[in-house]
Amino acid sequence: MEILGATLRICVDDLETTVPFYERLAGGPALRFERGGVQVAAVGCFLLMSGPEAELEVLRKVSATIAVKDVEEAHQVLTDSGAHVLAGPVATPVGRNLIAMHPDGSVYEYVDRRASE
Repeated sequence: MEILGATLRICVDDLETTVPFYERLAGGPALRFERGGVQVAAVGCFLLMSGPEAELEVLRKVSATIAVKDVEEAHQVLTDSGAHVLAGPVATPVGRNLIAMHPDGSVYEYVDRRASE
């Protein structure tokens, strides 16, 4: 499995006051979108999220987002290595993802940029 990079997931109270700091830190503008009632700003290696506490409670359980070349391959490697896939693989607007719990209890999202087949 080829890991291409990681994105740090940060839940914040106020996206509007937080984004400028991370834009300066990362040296570029945030890409903003909404998903499931949560406002999201992707800037550099940071994924800032703000929204209803019930939604954020679920999101806080995922430590980071890991970009991989192929989610199907990641699924195989993870399960063969003792991880438990909690959700997915499923199609997203930009590729596919899955959420897995590693044997140590850490939870990560794995994503690729491949179109669903």
